[in-house]
Amino acid sequence: MAITKIDGMMLKEMLTSGAALLLQNRESVDALNVFPVPDGDTGSNMSQTITAATKEMGAKRYTSAADIADAAARGALRGARGNSGVILSQILRGMAKGMAGHEEVDCATMTRALREGANTAYKAVMKPKEGTILTVIRVIAEDVEKRGARCADLEELFKLVLDSGDAILKKTPEMLPVLKQAGVVDSGGMGLMVIFRGMYASLTGEAVEIESGSADSSSQPMPGEFVDDHDFQSVDEIEFGYCTEFIVSHPHPDMKDADVTRLRKRLERIGDCVLVISDLSVVKVHVHTNDPGKAIQYALELGELDAIKIDNMFEEAREREAMRAEAEEARAQDYGVVAVALGDGLAAIFHELMVDQIVDGGQTMNPSIEDLAQAVEATHAKNVFILPNNTNIILAAQQAAELTEKNVIVLPTKSVPMGISAMLAFSQEASVEENTQAMTEAAESVHTASVTYAVRDTNYSDHEIHQGDIMAMIDNQLSVLGHELQQVCLDAAEKMVNEDSSLITVYYGKDVVEGDARALCDALEEKYPDCDVEMQNGGQPLYYYLIAVE
Repeated sequence: MAITKIDGMMLKEMLTSGAALLLQNRESVDALNVFPVPDGDTGSNMSQTITAATKEMGAKRYTSAADIADAAARGALRGARGNSGVILSQILRGMAKGMAGHEEVDCATMTRALREGANTAYKAVMKPKEGTILTVIRVIAEDVEKRGARCADLEELFKLVLDSGDAILKKTPEMLPVLKQAGVVDSGGMGLMVIFRGMYASLTGEAVEIESGSADSSSQPMPGEFVDDHDFQSVDEIEFGYCTEFIVSHPHPDMKDADVTRLRKRLERIGDCVLVISDLSVVKVHVHTNDPGKAIQYALELGELDAIKIDNMFEEAREREAMRAEAEEARAQDYGVVAVALGDGLAAIFHELMVDQIVDGGQTMNPSIEDLAQAVEATHAKNVFILPNNTNIILAAQQAAELTEKNVIVLPTKSVPMGISAMLAFSQEASVEENTQAMTEAAESVHTASVTYAVRDTNYSDHEIHQGDIMAMIDNQLSVLGHELQQVCLDAAEKMVNEDSSLITVYYGKDVVEGDARALCDALEEKYPDCDVEMQNGGQPLYYYLIAVE
């Protein structure tokens, strides 16, 4: 029987199924990253992004397809991590545009949604590169428009989505030589196809196991736990103003499960955020309501009450608003700086340079768009510079800038040493334009070698790489490959140092002992007597050394 339309609940189930399937396959998607470094994380970034989308879908009782799609897009945007996650969030954002105003989705609406998804994703990337997830969603949209124009069955339409996507994914190595050399398809495109495959499975009734801790389960309370984050920003956002909690500590001997169910339904009629947990010996209750007395009255029919707690959330909201206004007035300043760094030593360096907010991230865990936006807001400054310090975070930082009314300048710092150099050029007295120019020039004057190890065998950039090899990437390009750590570092320095170089800074990671770092610095001082050599404890994981030359 043809499936001509799906409602909001079905769309929610499909997206949740897609998220679950990607969560199950994230490691295999990670393994497709052409760089065999320990921070290859496309699958993880995309999984966390769509996890945020499904969590937002479960935050309220959305019923229409348009509301579900909008919630998914909103959650994905705030939770997007890494370039792949940001692009996925833009695909979902475009699909939500295509479904706007629709209670249900038919083939024509889904076709329009896919087209909007492709268009929005392309617009979000300054220099779109073919052979990536962008190509996959664009070709799917084109094929669905051409071949699915007369389609009335959504199951048939999604078969076309899968056939088209799989076909173009196989061609991505022909579009990007780096993929062909590594013998892999595009990881972002593969992640997108896993999501679509999970959606199709749900549409056809095939069960996709949702792992413990996945998106759907994370939004649900654990047994015995009250859900009460009071996530509101103003009084106007509050529908039910009294957070009411209590325990039925001594239930009547004849209380049954049906009585507990009846209590839950009665509470749902007078409020929201209802949680009723019982093992028939005790009942825990939580509800947001405008009539806490009625909630207590209902519960008294079950037995004796204990630990009654009623919070006025209207007053709590007023206090929050007053505190925010006071903080803004007291701490408002012209400039703020947000820097991304992972490692106690690197974070300490940025703090010494008067960076306002340090966001964990960098080489292993890409911060989400929301993480960055919150850090921007926390500066209480009119003008905020973001130092992404990683090529995989720049796009997320640019999207975060759109979530705030502040004047945000994202500097294209691709490594922590570039960010440090940019901060050394920063001046509170200079104008925004002067600081932007000076900081950008200072950052671009630094060459950085990131030294790590290969996590698998592959071929990349004319190099045959084996698991465990030591690699040095200079300015994000694989430049030196070897087996002995210090020699790889010395070879990398040789490629960076020239007659104009005056300073070499070695930031050693948490897996390097200080004595070995000192030995490397001694060797560099001996080899380059005209350069000052400095050693810093960066504490960064996975990367043995970050070596900066300027």
